[in-house]
Amino acid sequence: MNALDLVRTAVSHTFRSKLRTTLTVLALFVGAFTLTLTTALGAGVSDYVAKQVASLGADDVLLISAGTGTATDAGPQPYDPATSTASGGPANPLTGGGALTPQDISALEGIDGLRDVSPVSAVAVDWIQGPGSQKYEFAIAPTSSIARADLVAGSQLDAEATENQITLPLDDVEPLGWADPGDAVGARVELGFTDVLGGPHTIEATVVGVSNTSLLTAGAGANAALVDAIAAEQRAGSSAPERFQVAVASFDPNASADDVRDLKDRVADAGMTAQTIQDQLGIVQTVIGGITGVLNAFAVIALLAAAFGIINTLLMSVQERTREIGLMKAMGMSNGRVFALFSIEAAIIGVLGSVLGVVVAVLVGLPLNAALAQGPLSGLAGLDLLLFQPQGMLGVVALIVVIAFLAGTLPARRASLKSPIDALRYE
Repeated sequence: MNALDLVRTAVSHTFRSKLRTTLTVLALFVGAFTLTLTTALGAGVSDYVAKQVASLGADDVLLISAGTGTATDAGPQPYDPATSTASGGPANPLTGGGALTPQDISALEGIDGLRDVSPVSAVAVDWIQGPGSQKYEFAIAPTSSIARADLVAGSQLDAEATENQITLPLDDVEPLGWADPGDAVGARVELGFTDVLGGPHTIEATVVGVSNTSLLTAGAGANAALVDAIAAEQRAGSSAPERFQVAVASFDPNASADDVRDLKDRVADAGMTAQTIQDQLGIVQTVIGGITGVLNAFAVIALLAAAFGIINTLLMSVQERTREIGLMKAMGMSNGRVFALFSIEAAIIGVLGSVLGVVVAVLVGLPLNAALAQGPLSGLAGLDLLLFQPQGMLGVVALIVVIAFLAGTLPARRASLKSPIDALRYE
């Protein structure tokens, strides 16, 4: 009996007891259905978080601010008059306290391992006005010039452009006079702001992109040219020294965790705080991973229960086919062939249950995803709660087939070890 004959025989034997096979397949279906949905949930949330993290900057970037804060140690930090601010809220970078100075930037440039240190000027915009719209309050995210927005339309900010560019949050499009995000791309808007002496100023900028609202950064995006232009006019006439809200510095993307920790320590020794993107994300990823892990655990429990169902099904099949097994052995079938026959039956059950579970999960998940996006999750633009990825679905099928195959090894081994004479005498 060649391999093809083994498969054909296994398929016919699998459906010999249709009810028993169907119940076993349904047990695997429950596990596959649950695991597919939880895998899609984890992929969807992870994809959304990745887009949100991208709005903070690259993985090989440190965001550096004034004061040692909680850069290296947990818990309250000792008060240092040289680095601590007197107020409990955010300091005003235009007036000095809690901001970075040119001397701080020079100190950062002198730290070995930091490169491309770029200060980010602090700007405060009072309002924005689109074509024919009224004025609306407006804010620019501090690190938007280095971030990558989760775009709905348009393109990313050009860090090298001399033209004033902004990216608008999706929620701002309609109030500013556009019916569609694509209509806003390329349009000109007017921004109003006040200098340190109280004088009003306006400046124009071009909308280059529209982004989904970010949970991790507040405000619109502005390129370096626009930020520098606003900062220069806001400081015009002021004798106060130049101050920066944050500084951005890159490091070797291949640096180890110890190397990055050492960089943070050296920045802290200089009286400043350095954070990576992962630091800013904090416990969010841990919580997401924990929730997904718990849901996956329930799916695995269902699969283990199904595995016992496979063992029971095949053991009963071995018992019922004892004389048949004896006859096959008497005709020359080897122990290995008998073992393979029952193992293939188990794998076929695994394929049926897993494929059915994955297909039904997708058929249920896609409309559910659309309903959630238009209903309870409509405020989280860009979130596909259930993201079905081909590699994830194939992984679920492969996992269940392996579990089914392993579950079938015990009955298959028992069948392969039966004596032909004893099997033929079995009543």
